[in-house]
Amino acid sequence: MSGPIIQAESLARWYGEVIGLSDLSVEVEPGITGLLGPNGAGKSTFMRLIVGELRPSRGSLRVLGMDPFANRALYKRLGFAPQQDALFEDMTGLQFVRHLLRLGGFSRSEATQRAARAMDRVGLADSMDRACKGYSKGMRQRTRLAQAMAHDPELLVLDEPLTGLDPVARRQAMDLFRDLVAEGKSLIVSSHVLHEVQSLTETIVLLHRGRLLAKGSVGEIRKLLSNHPREVRIRAHRTRPLGTALLAMEHVRRVELIGEDSLLVRTDQLETFFEALPAVIERVQPGVEAMTSSDADLESVFDFLVQ
Repeated sequence: MSGPIIQAESLARWYGEVIGLSDLSVEVEPGITGLLGPNGAGKSTFMRLIVGELRPSRGSLRVLGMDPFANRALYKRLGFAPQQDALFEDMTGLQFVRHLLRLGGFSRSEATQRAARAMDRVGLADSMDRACKGYSKGMRQRTRLAQAMAHDPELLVLDEPLTGLDPVARRQAMDLFRDLVAEGKSLIVSSHVLHEVQSLTETIVLLHRGRLLAKGSVGEIRKLLSNHPREVRIRAHRTRPLGTALLAMEHVRRVELIGEDSLLVRTDQLETFFEALPAVIERVQPGVEAMTSSDADLESVFDFLVQ
């Protein structure tokens, strides 16, 4: 369809006194859209509203031009892979996907064909005749993805679809997502990890505490984050001389000693810091053992943007 696939206006959903989503107004265009936010941001609530599992407490929501709640005509055009792990343990993966297709109205033969094709596309052709109770976490995740796409929906809503996948399976899943978009489908993919979404799409929607924080391209969002100090944790044998050298760097705001073997470095310019760091290490010879960045720490990033 042309135009936005999702239109939310003053959308809200609460559970008693708990607010899941509050006054959300946003439009989502066709293609892949990353739904980003820390745990508890409202991503799952928004997705359950999109697929019609929940009725809005206030406001309006249109999905593919239709009201999604209890709309059986729309359900055939949607695919949903929830974060909850709820397979039928005594069924095989093929039987599970086929059973859901049968509930959706497909004949037994067509349901079997579609289920086998979906399991093959998610890389489980060799395991689809095994019982789900013997599946690993990653296999269970891919089975949920298979059931979401088996009926060939226009819009797939995928809640944390990369969680539990090993690096190879994660890459295969991302390639599959791109293939689906090339076939004319649209995807809403949620995550709490920025770099996962960035590798899939340039279009992201940021939620925080049930509200829309920002929407735009990754470049536009990064401009919002440009003043947010980033943290890098470095474990090394000689932390004190390394910390002294890092404090001399113009863009380093603070260096904190954590125990005897780790430093917490706060910098305004993460990329510049990483470019200059190898020369500092070569000069100081601190014996660096490990290094991690807080790029995935969206809670602190969003708190900064809210302020």
